[in-house]
Amino acid sequence: MAAESNNLEVTLKPFYQRASEAEERLARLEAALSGNKDSGDKELLKLGDELQSKAEDPKPEHVVEKQETMQEVMQLRVENEKLKYRIIHLVRALQDAESKSALK
Repeated sequence: MAAESNNLEVTLKPFYQRASEAEERLARLEAALSGNKDSGDKELLKLGDELQSKAEDPKPEHVVEKQETMQEVMQLRVENEKLKYRIIHLVRALQDAESKSALK
């Protein structure tokens, strides 16, 4: 479970970084706008609003990709457990066959 949490943190790290960068740009724009209130530059306001909305909303394709990846990981884990179970039984059967052939 800890490995899964660590893997999730690694996966999400670029998104947090991009969000932080967007927040920093937004803060700079807000600071610039507060200094230029009299100019009323609508384009800067629009750009600030766009950056804020991008920082708040993760891209849907990234969310879907993450969900698909997590589902694939879960399927691989289930398959891995099944294979481990089969290996245990095959090793036991091999040991039994070897012990029976050694007795003959």
